[in-house]
Amino acid sequence: MRRRPPSIDGLAPSTLQLPPGAWSTVLDCLCERFPSVTRATWLERMARGRVVDGAGCSVTPATPYRVGLEVHYYREVVDEAPIPFEEVVLHADADLLVADKPHFLPVTPSGGHVHETLLGRLIRRTGNAALAPLHRIDRETAGLVLFSTNPESRARYQALFRERRIEKHYEAIAPALPRVEFPCTRTSRIVSGEPFFRMQEIEGPANSETRIEVIARGDAFWRYALTPVTGRKHQLRVHMAALGAPIANDGVYPSVRHREKGDYSAPLQLLAKRLSFVDPLSGVARSFSSHFVLQPHVDFGPRRSSSW
Repeated sequence: MRRRPPSIDGLAPSTLQLPPGAWSTVLDCLCERFPSVTRATWLERMARGRVVDGAGCSVTPATPYRVGLEVHYYREVVDEAPIPFEEVVLHADADLLVADKPHFLPVTPSGGHVHETLLGRLIRRTGNAALAPLHRIDRETAGLVLFSTNPESRARYQALFRERRIEKHYEAIAPALPRVEFPCTRTSRIVSGEPFFRMQEIEGPANSETRIEVIARGDAFWRYALTPVTGRKHQLRVHMAALGAPIANDGVYPSVRHREKGDYSAPLQLLAKRLSFVDPLSGVARSFSSHFVLQPHVDFGPRRSSSW
């Protein structure tokens, strides 16, 4: 039986099944397939055993190309900067781990973030290479993320999300909406937009639904409770912007604003605050709450106490 290569420093390998082509070596194929990675970088990875085939054997510069060959490689980012905010483990047992994620930390590797991810940090902390996130929240969003710690029970917990048997509660700071009657429900059809990382609402049958309530009213900004019934990408951000109250410090909705790399001065004021469900293994009702508290007018990440 083929086995996926182990994680290294909390990073699982990526996999490519070699496509049809006229390359003479695997190296030639990788260089053309990933033009942003230099040939020298691939050679260096191969020298350190960071490129292997489906049988776990090292791929070398001379390994001949073969259509369909399974190649595993470990992504790396040169000079990947540490993200200066810490996650907190709120719960861990033989089947489930609950983490409280800070703003700016991705859940899984993407773009320029490979080792500085919540998954990578937790694998390095626990030593459990089988850890897998049961759902995702945006890099810009802080709050709760559930992880499966046991592959044998993973499907039971994944079904909670697929079958909508888990309640997800968010908080957000956004402009006041005095002309809207609360609580209210926003439904719309959300599809991919432009540029590629944005979503947009269009006419057509609704595929998204969010319940919105007001927790506290300030002069210009209010604190909202957001309960997503569905789980479309960027759903809460799109719905609040469409109502005329884009979430504070949102650099994507309603328009894209550039943020300098390493600028952590204005975190998105969105927090995955609470998760509640009946445990599929024990049948016991469980509820977890984030310890972070949004700060409407402070230029740093979420803090751990305070009121507003």
